[in-house]
Amino acid sequence: MNGRSEVTERYIGLYKENIEKITTSSSPYINSFREAAYERFRDMGIPTKKNEAYKYTNLNIFFDHDYKSYFMPVTSDFIKAEEFRCDVADLDTHGIVLLNGFYPTINEKLRQLPSGVWIGSLNAAAIKFPDLVKKHYGKYAKSDTDGLIDLNTAMASDGVFVYVPEGVALTKPVQVVNLVQSDEDMFSQHRNLIIVEKGAEFSIIICDHTLSPQKFLTNAVTEVFVGENAHFDLIRVQNEHNAACKVTHTFIHQEKNSVASSNNMTLHGGLIRNSTYHYLGGEGAECFSYGLFLTDKWQHVDNFVNVDHAFPKCTSNQLFKGVLDDMSTGAFNGRILVRPDAQGTLAYQKNNNILLTDDAKMDTKPQLEIFADDVKCSHGATIGQVDSDALFYLQSRGINKREARLMLMFGFAHEVIQNIKIEALRDRMDNLVMQRLKGELSRCASCMVKCG
Repeated sequence: MNGRSEVTERYIGLYKENIEKITTSSSPYINSFREAAYERFRDMGIPTKKNEAYKYTNLNIFFDHDYKSYFMPVTSDFIKAEEFRCDVADLDTHGIVLLNGFYPTINEKLRQLPSGVWIGSLNAAAIKFPDLVKKHYGKYAKSDTDGLIDLNTAMASDGVFVYVPEGVALTKPVQVVNLVQSDEDMFSQHRNLIIVEKGAEFSIIICDHTLSPQKFLTNAVTEVFVGENAHFDLIRVQNEHNAACKVTHTFIHQEKNSVASSNNMTLHGGLIRNSTYHYLGGEGAECFSYGLFLTDKWQHVDNFVNVDHAFPKCTSNQLFKGVLDDMSTGAFNGRILVRPDAQGTLAYQKNNNILLTDDAKMDTKPQLEIFADDVKCSHGATIGQVDSDALFYLQSRGINKREARLMLMFGFAHEVIQNIKIEALRDRMDNLVMQRLKGELSRCASCMVKCG
């Protein structure tokens, strides 16, 4: 026996069955990473609960399944996708629609916005901008313990590419509507590369949706470079059905005096795992990592955050909140690493959770690893129920118990939502979260799948 699990062997087989058609449709440079990544994946395999970073998440619920196909698109696949309208689509944005991780073949593969920003297919960008892609692709998405990142590098063929040239400030955000749809159970992967050069400003909204009732597994990797004095914001809105599993890995590399934020808003999904890695790679860099999730039924949401303070006088702030109902479960694993040379570090971490039933469960693990002397670091975590005193106070003012409870939960959630800088999206998220708390958002937008 080689010691690998049956689950890992299944994905080794999927790789062997599909690698020829994957490489045929991909650029030579992206293909050059595949063999070494495949070998690393063979060694590490699919993470289990023995892996400290996945201690509270059982991936086998979705990974131990015989997915009949690995999605490779044809033109007809994108017709329905083009008709889709996202719940947060009433925004003034530059839009991109992906289907199962692929950029539509019926659209221009790359386009330049009036500001000079380029957006489109990563695979097309590797051909048009070879030097730019070579400088950044595969440079930030690295892990010695998570085989899923290498599985993505080995098999992903396309995704979103964004290039914001030096000094450009894009006032209107880019919105990526990421759709999953198939007539059979399906495993898919996509790879995104975002380059924000020195002094530039850029915001991106990623909306994840499922459109058909099959069992879906998505493993996504996003690499972000934020240059000196640049500003970058990422907002991810996840609204998928209970038979969908979404695993995301986001690597944000920051240079001197840059500011970056990531915000994961999880409204619905069977199993969601968001891993966010912030690397503060220059003096004076700042990062903000936010997350909010609302779960019910048997849903599970896991947020993993790693902030690496590698240079002096950098600041980081983490705020993650969860509201768990029914028999749902959640996890938060937050790590702050302060390296020996990172003097003058300011780092804060807070994780608060509300359990609405006795059957809901939350695991939280805040971590500080400090190897410098001149630092200010703090962390805190709470797991509890709705504040009974506050509930009583509102009821004593004539508000019925249900409304009072909703008001308290909404106020709890809004602390995360208020950090969204795009006003129209912030208002829309307030509305969607209230719908979710009322139980009105029981199925995904524009989807016939009822997850009751």
